[in-house]
Amino acid sequence: MGRSPCCEKDGLKKGPWTPEEDQKLLAYIEQHGHGCWRSLPAKAGLQRCGKSCRLRWTNYLRPDIKRGKFSLQEEQTIIQLHALLGN
Repeated sequence: MGRSPCCEKDGLKKGPWTPEEDQKLLAYIEQHGHGCWRSLPAKAGLQRCGKSCRLRWTNYLRPDIKRGKFSLQEEQTIIQLHALLGN
């Protein structure tokens, strides 16, 4: 039994994302939002699995992702919470 596969594996691209693929995904999500990840790749013109698109968006392309070092305030908050809660 179990779940059906998320997509047909034939013809799917694997490996690193290209800037063009990132742009296609960003443009599609900006215009239509992210609804059903299974159908998104075909609608966006991508040869990727829906799961791959979801992970790319969630981990790399979302505009609210903070990159870089922690600010001094963030670092102090982490230290205070660690002292209070432990590991």
